[in-house]
Amino acid sequence: MLPSHLLYLHGFRSSPRSAKARAVAAWRDVHRPDLRLCCPQLPPSPREAIALALDLVRDWPLEGTVLVGSSLGGFYATVLAERLGRPAVLFNPAVNPARDLARHIGEQTAWHNPLDRFYFREEFIGELQAMTPAQLSLPERYFPVIATGDEVLDWREMAARYAGAPRLLIEGSDHALSDFEAPLAYMVRSLQLLEPAG
Repeated sequence: MLPSHLLYLHGFRSSPRSAKARAVAAWRDVHRPDLRLCCPQLPPSPREAIALALDLVRDWPLEGTVLVGSSLGGFYATVLAERLGRPAVLFNPAVNPARDLARHIGEQTAWHNPLDRFYFREEFIGELQAMTPAQLSLPERYFPVIATGDEVLDWREMAARYAGAPRLLIEGSDHALSDFEAPLAYMVRSLQLLEPAG
């Protein structure tokens, strides 16, 4: 059975207007218009972001649900995959956001609309710590795409966190995965979004 529902979770300061989110939506429109795709604008609070995601998928058929996340959204997708037991493709996933985002406490601007501002609060670090899975229950559930040229996150940490998981390791590239053709094809293949050829 092909997946029927896909939840896409964007990264820190990002939005549903990110290049990757729009590329996934464009692929869906052409190849799987029946696939329900949801890419919500996530609130700054990690606890509220996970609550929103869980609320969105509450009425979805569990067996038909797949997850995709980018950067901080990759961390959130991991949290959800552990709770729901569903597969997840992760684009340059954040491994330790509680550590990495501690230096971003304060007012932030949205990447796709600098006029849109939000406050990243100190208590959000504790929320991230509280939801971080101690270990992955089933590494084969995860399909990370890791760029060795990521200028924001350490690709070695990503590789170590998802050791044992199938992965696409891209030499070079960047945090945004600017050349998205191979990662997009990997997502489609890994989540079995199309019937196998032949």
